[in-house]
Amino acid sequence: MLTGWHPIHLKQSFSRALVTFSIGPLKASISAKSGAPAVAAAGEPDGGFGRNLIFILKTARPGFWLTSVWFYLLPIAQQQVFASPRFWVGLIFVTFPFGLLIYGWNDIMDAEVDRFNARKDTFLFGARGTAQELQWLPWIILLAQLPWAAVFISLEGPQMVAWYAALVLATAVYNLPGIGFKNFPVLDMLNQLGYLLVFWLSSRLNHVPQLAWPAFVFGGLFAIHSHLLGQIMDATVDKQAGRKTTALTVGIVPAKCLLMLFLAVEAGLVFYFFGDRMVAAFLLAGMAWFSLDAFFVFRERAYPLWFTRGILLGWNGMAIGSAWWVWSRGTFSHVRT
Repeated sequence: MLTGWHPIHLKQSFSRALVTFSIGPLKASISAKSGAPAVAAAGEPDGGFGRNLIFILKTARPGFWLTSVWFYLLPIAQQQVFASPRFWVGLIFVTFPFGLLIYGWNDIMDAEVDRFNARKDTFLFGARGTAQELQWLPWIILLAQLPWAAVFISLEGPQMVAWYAALVLATAVYNLPGIGFKNFPVLDMLNQLGYLLVFWLSSRLNHVPQLAWPAFVFGGLFAIHSHLLGQIMDATVDKQAGRKTTALTVGIVPAKCLLMLFLAVEAGLVFYFFGDRMVAAFLLAGMAWFSLDAFFVFRERAYPLWFTRGILLGWNGMAIGSAWWVWSRGTFSHVRT
């Protein structure tokens, strides 16, 4: 049981966080004009209003939004949904609100590790918050979720409470201090199956059938291999922090070999069950690159910063092109018999 908290204290804490986020920059401006030093109170955002908004946007990781959008579009391939408000409600949700919840929570718990991560403090890979920013971030995350939860429940009823609870639970069990899945090899990978909740949300909101099981298997493997790639990119920082990720446990070259295996299985699933040679070829091309990388290019060496940015920018470009391809062809909507 939690002690030391009272509903009044919680309300005051929330109100203080909201007010300081809004008027903190005004106080700084007044102090500057009067010549008095601007001293931030404990828990008060320490930048201007624009800086605070940029921090929140970085926290939601726009560089990852196209992956979520790609997942959201798979169940509604070839469906005329673009004139439906339901479609746009879901599409917007899987960008900023969804990203703010899952990545913001992670940034709060990984604050110490992220101080040494050169990839952070970008729109691609997320924010590096100050102590003050991270203190009021949970309230911003909560505020961002409440309107969407209300809309989802009004559209689809109480079952959306269970869906939101599953999303929060998947995020929580990954980030719990000490016992969270992020602290245990293999479990850190399996937790990525939570991304399949996007499939269910898309089908439910847009009133289309749920995808067949091979599509769910493909989506789960895709989410897992993407997380494994992130661990490979962060191997140096994670090792310095004493973390035990799957990539560090098996070794960088074996982790890249495991990544190749995932890509090969995904290509086989796409070709055998869905008959899409183009997507299968793309996945096999990725496998070929990582085979070169593992044994001839970077091998166990850390990726340079420019290269990690290039990987994500390249993936976003391919996500844009492939999203139209799989939507127009209905690749994952029809299983070959």
